[in-house]
Amino acid sequence: MSQPMLEIKNLRKVYGSGKAEKVAVEGISLTVPRGSFFGLLGPNGAGKSTTIHCITGIAQPTSGEILVDGVDVVKDYKNARTKVGLSPQEFNVDIFSTPEQLMDFMGGYYAIPHEERWKRINDLITRFDLEQHRHVKFQKLSGGLKRRAMLGRALVHTPDLLILDEPTAGVDVEQRRDLWAYLKEMNERGKTIILTSHYLEEIQYLCNEIAIINHGRIVAQGSKEEFMKDGKSVEERYLEITRADDKEQK
Repeated sequence: MSQPMLEIKNLRKVYGSGKAEKVAVEGISLTVPRGSFFGLLGPNGAGKSTTIHCITGIAQPTSGEILVDGVDVVKDYKNARTKVGLSPQEFNVDIFSTPEQLMDFMGGYYAIPHEERWKRINDLITRFDLEQHRHVKFQKLSGGLKRRAMLGRALVHTPDLLILDEPTAGVDVEQRRDLWAYLKEMNERGKTIILTSHYLEEIQYLCNEIAIINHGRIVAQGSKEEFMKDGKSVEERYLEITRADDKEQK
């Protein structure tokens, strides 16, 4: 049996201290199989972003262990970071840079040699249909093109694990479908993808494994087929699970 792409063991993250202490995630354990398309669901403030930040090194776990392809993200941060690509919900980029400049900067950050870096950039520009827009400033791109540029930036160092946080937010229906096709193709080629999205039909269409976080805990996890048993949609099951959990927490 192959090593999982991601293992989270009893993750706990606390912000602040004393009376200001806030527990963001509590005891999260999660396994993402290699090559899976994994949907991570939960309401705003449930702990999804904190979990992603701990995986990518943006935040430091208070306790627990996170392994990416067997590499500890705290003990061997530099190695683990090369294995993960993140396309965040917010456009945390220089809006005056062009798509190719954004990818070039990220490739340089990972110390990819110039010739190899530009080969990858050109391949990504082609894959995401950005050829006509490669020299256009990010701020002038449409929502869909911005998302494609962000994906290119996340992929330039060829990570084993791609994390997508609301990748189609603010994108129109046609461009969303185009992005779905890109993502599905990448996954079929073997890329392990973690997707967070408030578009539940997106999760249902793309993902084969799903976990739900609520109040900082995993409240459900399984295959898409398990979530959709008895003819229910992923959205129906999601609402059923989170509402029941909310009542328990009151």
